[in-house]
Amino acid sequence: MGLNNFGEIATFIAAVNAGSFSVAAQQLGVTRSGVGKSIARLEERLNVRLINRTPRSLSLTDDGAAFYKRCVQLMDDLEDAELAMAERSGAPHGRLKLSLPLALGHAHVLPVIDSFLAQWPNVSVEVGFTDQCVDLIEEGVDVALRIGAQLQDSDLIGRTVAQQRMVLCAAPAYLARHPAPAAIADLKEHQCLFYVSGGKPQPWVFYDDELEVEFTAASRLAMNSTEALRLSTLDGAGIGNLPSYLIEDDLRAGRLLALLPEHKCPRIPIRILYPTRQHLSPKVRLFIDALVAAWGDVPPWERELPCPAVRVVDAA
Repeated sequence: MGLNNFGEIATFIAAVNAGSFSVAAQQLGVTRSGVGKSIARLEERLNVRLINRTPRSLSLTDDGAAFYKRCVQLMDDLEDAELAMAERSGAPHGRLKLSLPLALGHAHVLPVIDSFLAQWPNVSVEVGFTDQCVDLIEEGVDVALRIGAQLQDSDLIGRTVAQQRMVLCAAPAYLARHPAPAAIADLKEHQCLFYVSGGKPQPWVFYDDELEVEFTAASRLAMNSTEALRLSTLDGAGIGNLPSYLIEDDLRAGRLLALLPEHKCPRIPIRILYPTRQHLSPKVRLFIDALVAAWGDVPPWERELPCPAVRVVDAA
């Protein structure tokens, strides 16, 4: 396939993305029949049928879907090559696709994105919020932020930019009804709100005299949403174990009080991940630089964060 055939590949991609020969023709500035003939020539040369056509719609064949995926990747690589050259001028452009964890992304990455877009008007950003680990290469993701992600994939590069710290906490309204725990063992006498992952409540992990201790108990309320756990903890439903980046404002305002501050929790790395296959284009490099600069050595949610010990009241 010669270089002169890239126009037919671009037409094929445009038709699939548009879902219509007519719409693709309008976008490309050609006739509908021109789009059809271009794709027909491509099918003839490949000796496969790429698209099933009806008067009202079009759909990809299995061969067409596989070819489309490869073509999109090819065009992305060409864009990366173009952006690599644009790096000399320091002017990033094009689409930046991000994958971010829900709570952390909403609270502490969106402001960085807003500032980044204001600084670089030729860049657009597409964000997917999920706490699941997605396949960056399969999904065409440029940069992902993951909490505790292990670098088992040799196709990825990782950089630790912060750490997650869990804070055992409760609302003043809950502590007005229940004596604050003085030790980990006391938690069994409390309503504890657990995070659910994989269908199971996740134990709380503490360090007691440098010894790692896991705590779990029967819970009347367990959820797979940290934001929902925060709201229930604020409502006084029980004791929560929540990331500091989610409850920083609540701790500063006294809406939540830290418990057992002498028992430290393990720090979990927060990493930026990106594919090794792609040249570190200006949009990727500059966004990573922007995030690192905004968070600094001490991330904003940990700066001057009060974690006062709650006075333990004798139940007697």
